[in-house]
Amino acid sequence: MAPTRHLMSKENFDKIAAVEKAIKEKYGEDTIANPRSNWDEQKEKEYLEQMKQLYSRDNKKRIHTEKVDVDGIKVSKKLLNRESLKNCPVCSAFPKSVKDDVSLIKYECCNKCFIQYVHGREDRWIQGWRPDET
Repeated sequence: MAPTRHLMSKENFDKIAAVEKAIKEKYGEDTIANPRSNWDEQKEKEYLEQMKQLYSRDNKKRIHTEKVDVDGIKVSKKLLNRESLKNCPVCSAFPKSVKDDVSLIKYECCNKCFIQYVHGREDRWIQGWRPDET
């Protein structure tokens, strides 16, 4: 019990009061005020409503940007909607696999065309080169 008495001694209270006074003089009354002293039910309601809005926005954003790992490539889950994908513009094949989906999203061609025309030559592909239609 001796340590508890030591912590609650008059000397410690005097040190705490001196530090608090110095902080008040340097930074103002608000810095030492108890945060609950200016809080009421209306502020609590406003705070809770703001938190609901924040969590709602964060949840929508997280769902919108959720990524799926496809063979080491992170792809937005919303982009893997097969209804929005079209045939490969290079060979006209319909996407059959997730690899095709990823290649169509990233390089605008199926995975077969990616391997044949793009892999190792990404810069040329990004600059607009495409194989002849024949």
